[in-house]
Amino acid sequence: MPLPDPMPLAPHAPGQSIAEVHAMDLRFIALDVETASGEMGSICQIGLACVRTDGQIATLGFLVNPKGAFERFNTQLHGIDAETVRHASTFDGVLHPLRPLLERAPLVQHSGFDKRAMNSACQRYGLEPLSTPWHDSVTIARRAWPQLTGNGGHGLASLKAFLSLDFQHHDAVEDARAAAQVVLCAEAETGHRFDLLSGRPPRAYAKHVTRAGDPNGPLFGVVACITGKLSRSRDETANIAARAGIRVVDKVNADVTLLVIPDRDLDSLADSKCSTKHRKALDLIAQGHSLRILRETEFLELVRF
Repeated sequence: MPLPDPMPLAPHAPGQSIAEVHAMDLRFIALDVETASGEMGSICQIGLACVRTDGQIATLGFLVNPKGAFERFNTQLHGIDAETVRHASTFDGVLHPLRPLLERAPLVQHSGFDKRAMNSACQRYGLEPLSTPWHDSVTIARRAWPQLTGNGGHGLASLKAFLSLDFQHHDAVEDARAAAQVVLCAEAETGHRFDLLSGRPPRAYAKHVTRAGDPNGPLFGVVACITGKLSRSRDETANIAARAGIRVVDKVNADVTLLVIPDRDLDSLADSKCSTKHRKALDLIAQGHSLRILRETEFLELVRF
């Protein structure tokens, strides 16, 4: 998969590099930070990969003096220590000239760490957080290459091997460039823009489904609710129920006598991740209501007449 060639600019030329990038037509900016310690706002390096409308990437890197102690683990990870940043500006001094650039294009981070770190550093210095929308290249990568779930995952180290990326991990500039390339590769793989790939996927089923049960059906009088993603559409499942005489409602209440759930969910009834309807049904059962919870396959056996 061909990758766009980065177009490096002099990252420490005072004002010139930022102004030059600011004059470009940009699609998005990938941002990565390194921190001095476990304190979220202890940013010691900011890396930017600014993606132009022609797909070229301009990189900028800035050392930041966090005005705090460096932990050994962090320094071993990225190689930056107190001596490295002794003459660097503090976060507020670095962000001030960068803010106009960072607030004119969408930002991309690889996982949620970078946004949290930037917000924490802003809070530490009494600054407003960046107003730009953030996108997560991990989410984008999951949409483009779902086969990596459970098979290496979607971290930069895994994607480096999978996409044959060439970068030095745990350098903010290099990681930002890698995140930008991940996004560009995902767009090429799927044919969709990064902002669509990073948004919530469309629901695979109708949110609200109701049906009146056939009075001549053998299960007339049963009131059912459907939750979760079944093997067939929620509309189709509701139609099957209605033909059997079952009235389908969209909320679990005291009138409901049957809850239909995906096959995989019944084995973890106490799981806090089960749906709101599922938890409501469990509460009603605990209160003594006559309500059955059936897997999809059990439900289909029930309505087979």
